[in-house]
Amino acid sequence: MLRSFVRISLPADPTAIALGMALVLAGAFLPTEGSRAAAQEPGLKLAIGDLGLGIGDVRRLDGVRLNFRDLELDRVRGLNVTIWEPHEASRGHVVGIALGLPLTGAHRLTGVGAGVGLSVDEDLTGAGVGLLGIGAGGRIRGVFLGGMGAGAGGDVEGIALGGLGVGTGGTVRGVVAGGLGVGAGENLNGLAVGGLGVGVGGTFVGVAAGGLGMGVGGDARGILMGGLGVGTGGSLTGIALGGLGVGVGEDMHGLALGGAGVGVGGAMRGVIVAGGGAGLTNGRGLVIAPGYFRVEEAGSFHGVSVSAFNDIRGSQRGLAIGLINIANELHGLQVGLVNIARNKDSFSVLPLFNYHP
Repeated sequence: MLRSFVRISLPADPTAIALGMALVLAGAFLPTEGSRAAAQEPGLKLAIGDLGLGIGDVRRLDGVRLNFRDLELDRVRGLNVTIWEPHEASRGHVVGIALGLPLTGAHRLTGVGAGVGLSVDEDLTGAGVGLLGIGAGGRIRGVFLGGMGAGAGGDVEGIALGGLGVGTGGTVRGVVAGGLGVGAGENLNGLAVGGLGVGVGGTFVGVAAGGLGMGVGGDARGILMGGLGVGTGGSLTGIALGGLGVGVGEDMHGLALGGAGVGVGGAMRGVIVAGGGAGLTNGRGLVIAPGYFRVEEAGSFHGVSVSAFNDIRGSQRGLAIGLINIANELHGLQVGLVNIARNKDSFSVLPLFNYHP
């Protein structure tokens, strides 16, 4: 009875039997969707999932990846070793170590990068060493050393050292030093040392030293030193030392020492010591300028001024010591060879000293 329900019929021709078996075997090796993706991988991937070894331009890997130059890289977590920097179209993210023999880089790097040159399109976070240089189109955060220079299009946070210089289009927060110079397009908060100079486009807070000069476009707070000079477009709060001079566009609160001169555009509170001359509009404190000290018309000075020529074209309240002392409006004491107080009705010109309450 079983035979009446199950019938198995085989072709009698041996050729037909062999052809049928070949078709079955071929079907077992037809490419599936997963095998097609593996065939399109632009490199050799010896891995279980993404974990393992990649040779060539493997897209995703957790492990060790060896490639000449990255183009198809999506992400590698582990060690990425390359011979040359990535193609411009590369969008890869390296998490771990990027090693260049001699060059390496990534679209983004989080970890450690080392090579003769290291370049990152966007952010670089961690640590990096480039015998020639290090560059990032975005922000760098961490510790970085560039043999010739280090640069970032965005902010720098941490420590960045460049043999020739360090430059950023954004803000510096930390320590930066360049053999020739240091430049920040926006603000700088921290320590900056430039062999020739330091320049800050925005505000500065911290300590900075420039071999030739130090310039700040906005306000400055802290200690600024320039071999030739120090200048701020805004206010200065702290100490400024300029080999030739110090210039402050607005107010100054603190100490300014200029080898040749010191100039303050706004109000001054503190001490000015100038090798040659000093000038300001309004001030309170001590001014020592062996050559010449001038207060602008409608301005005032409250304190002590010591100079060969004290030229107070506004109001003097306090003590002026010099060879020649002139005040349009004197409320205090002048001591010198010639003393002129133009607001006195009598004895406006006196030798040795002049006084008006």
